[in-house]
Amino acid sequence: RGHVRRRGAKWAIVLDAGTDEHGKRRQKWHSGFTTKREAERALAELLTKLGRGEYVEPTRLTLAVFLVDQWLPGIRASVRESTFESYARNVRVHLVPRLGELPLQALTAARLNAVYADLLADGHRGGEGGLSPRTVRYVHTILRRALAAAVRWQLVDRNVADLADPPAPKATRPKPMPTWSASELSRFLNYVGDERSFPLWVVLGSTGMRRGEALGGRWEDVDLEAGRWQVRRTLVMAGHEPHESTPKTDHGRRSVALDPGTVRVLRDWRRRQLEERLAWGPAWTDTGRVFTREDGTDLHPERVSEMFDRLVSRSGVTPLTVHGLRHSHATLALAAEVHPKVVQERLGHSSVAFTLDRYSHAIPAMQEDAAAAVARLVGLDG
Repeated sequence: RGHVRRRGAKWAIVLDAGTDEHGKRRQKWHSGFTTKREAERALAELLTKLGRGEYVEPTRLTLAVFLVDQWLPGIRASVRESTFESYARNVRVHLVPRLGELPLQALTAARLNAVYADLLADGHRGGEGGLSPRTVRYVHTILRRALAAAVRWQLVDRNVADLADPPAPKATRPKPMPTWSASELSRFLNYVGDERSFPLWVVLGSTGMRRGEALGGRWEDVDLEAGRWQVRRTLVMAGHEPHESTPKTDHGRRSVALDPGTVRVLRDWRRRQLEERLAWGPAWTDTGRVFTREDGTDLHPERVSEMFDRLVSRSGVTPLTVHGLRHSHATLALAAEVHPKVVQERLGHSSVAFTLDRYSHAIPAMQEDAAAAVARLVGLDG
């Protein structure tokens, strides 16, 4: 079922891999062995794999062709559009330039480790420094998923990404994000009180919803009488355009309570939006969204973030991103002794443990209060 033979200065394996659909013998060559003994050991290993049905035929397929022409098109229908765009961008920017010309079957864990080190040191385009450990681990995750498909498709016999050493999970934990105190949030909202975007900032600051969740919400999702917002959809970026999607998890699909002040702001906003609809007449686009442009069309998520950045800069408060409003809501709620389970449900986190791990570090007073409470129970406070 196979033999070794000299081929120039090297040795090669000629493997009998059975017959094709036409009954023709299939011989596969594996070349490049320095000694006959090395070739014989490799032949024994190949015969074992062939007997187990694990044999992978040699191919010159490059990693770039596999990723771009085979794997990405193969997963497009099974992942969210925003996820696909993220995978494609990281493949195009980080993997293809560094590994694209390498034959898929020649990829090794050592080569991957070298690429991860390069990304950490000099991963930004234009020579602007290295990527964060979190981003490099994400690149590793993408490649690991792609190579798992290559194993299933019998293009390689093992997933070498499983043997590589990406940045450790501990090193990839996000750094604590700046948040606003209650007075800073109040100061910002007072500053933007006359802005058309004021209701959006109120909702984000008072509910902890994500930017896309607020922008994707429709009036049919909001019950102003009951003071509830059903998070059922989200507006995300697909390429450079907004695209409606759904929350990623069951926990993300949730009912968020609205306080009376936020309800009043939304009632006023709805009246203003109806006035804009009348003013635009037939040119109005009826998306049903809570937050829209003056003509009813969707707000662009990235333009919303840019608008927020300009307003924050002019207001003079601590610099913060739109997503920082979500973190601010969480830390303010926990500092106000709202039960962590309630905070978890409002934010749509998968577990209370995640919520506490993500935010309790921002509230040192919780540790002090816990110590004092235990001391009182055991009589050590006097």
